[in-house]
Parts: sequence; structure tokens; C-alpha cells
Amino acid sequence: MAEVAPQDGRVLAGGQSLVPIMAFRLARPAHLIDINTVAGLDGLALRDGMLRIGARTRHAAFHRPVQDGPLGAMLTAVVRHIAHYPIRLRGTFCGSLAHADPAAEWCLVAAGLDADLVAVSARGERHLAARGFFQGAMATSLAPDELLAEARLPILPEGTRFGFEEFSRRAGDYALAMALVVLRIEDGIVAAPRICLGGVEAMPRRIEPAEATLSGRRPGEAVFREAAAAAAAEIDPIEDAQTDARYRRELAGTMVYRALAQACMSDRRSRT
Repeated sequence: MAEVAPQDGRVLAGGQSLVPIMAFRLARPAHLIDINTVAGLDGLALRDGMLRIGARTRHAAFHRPVQDGPLGAMLTAVVRHIAHYPIRLRGTFCGSLAHADPAAEWCLVAAGLDADLVAVSARGERHLAARGFFQGAMATSLAPDELLAEARLPILPEGTRFGFEEFSRRAGDYALAMALVVLRIEDGIVAAPRICLGGVEAMPRRIEPAEATLSGRRPGEAVFREAAAAAAAEIDPIEDAQTDARYRRELAGTMVYRALAQACMSDRRSRT
């Protein structure tokens, strides 16, 4: 990578994002570096309170829980929304993060859980916080000669609840809006809420005003609607030929409301 990065060298793992872009001539890299036979880049490991996901780990690895707890259940729930089954067999978790499509489900998860992302190059290794990793649509803080070798997600404590909602026009299409909610309920009160939106802005991010609206309060429809309204008011929606900003803003609020109801009104702590 150190040799070919100046000539727009690109990494190829699953190829489910890069190859279609090349087919449409939106990218024409002079070199492709296939990492599929590179040892040490595959597999999953639970270590030091983190789930470590190697660069060659396919989406399909999460069809069944990879961890006996809320995190494993959440990843299994989310992966079912990613494209179609054949794509999940080839596409990779880290490849999705490096591609940084605003509508990518794993980017939402990484942002929502404040993932630790490990980049390697001939110059060494550095750790990148998910909060600063995504810098816009298909833009990250990775240097041209760096490989995203591993993503590390924190193990969620027992009792953690989650909700995930996504809206797309057809099954397998890119999400127009999606929301991830992670929280605990202690003595009937919402604790440590995380509310993250994706597909509505140039990059996924946690919506802190909505989290503040929810924290320390008893869950219920009125509180959910208040948090959803706070989330919708906070974003700067992207627009395209089919979806204007007003529609996306309303859709974002709806996704937050549904994800909150899913997390608080049903038991999604350790199963899908």
C-alpha cells in the first residue's frame, strides 16, 4: 500500500462496494490490493471487553449471535437489513466502514457504540475513534496508505436494551433513514441512552440533544415523541432526486420513535 497509494491504490476484500463503483467508472484505481489471502485479518475475538472484528470478516458472520449477550443479539438483528444474502456472503464489516456510505448499517453501529478502529500502514498502527472517523459521504480519516485492519466494539453489559429501525423503499435498497437506540432501564428510569441516526445526513452520528431529552426519565410515548422531535430538529438532512429534506427529517423522527419503543416496550436485551 505504501508503494501504490500515490497512484490511487485500493484495497479489495469483498468488493461489494468498490467493484460496482468501478463498473460505473466512478472509481478507476490503478492498483488493487487483494487482502483475501493475508493471514491474521479474519476472524472474531472477545478480548479486554471488546469484540474484535478483523478486516476480512464477512457480514454473514453475524447471521447468528457472535456473543452471548445484547451486543451479539443487536448485530444479528442489524445484519438482516444489509442488502441481500449473496452480498452478505462476500461484503465485509470493515470494508463497509472504510467505504463510509451514509446509509450503511455497520457505520451506524460503529458510530452509535463509539467503536475503536485500528488502522495499520508501513508507518505503524494507530487507533481512530468512530466519532471522528466518518468525515462525510464516503470520506474517512484513513490515510491513503492505511488499511482498516480491525474494528472493536464494546461488549454491552447485561440488561442493555436496543432498538433498530430502518426505512427503505424496497427490501435490500439503501436506507433513507435508520436509527439505533441503546439504553438501560434502571428502577424504571432510562439510563445511559445512545441514539444514533444514519442515512439522513452525510455521515452517521449520535444525536446528543435527543439522548439528553431521554436520560433520567420514565419511558413512555410522550417521552419517545419528545426525543424523536429533538433528533429530527438536530439534523441537517441530505436531499436527492426522490427525497427532499423535509421528508427525511420527518422520517428520521419516526425511526427514532420506533427504535425507542422497540427498545423500551419489548425485551430485546439478549435475543433478537
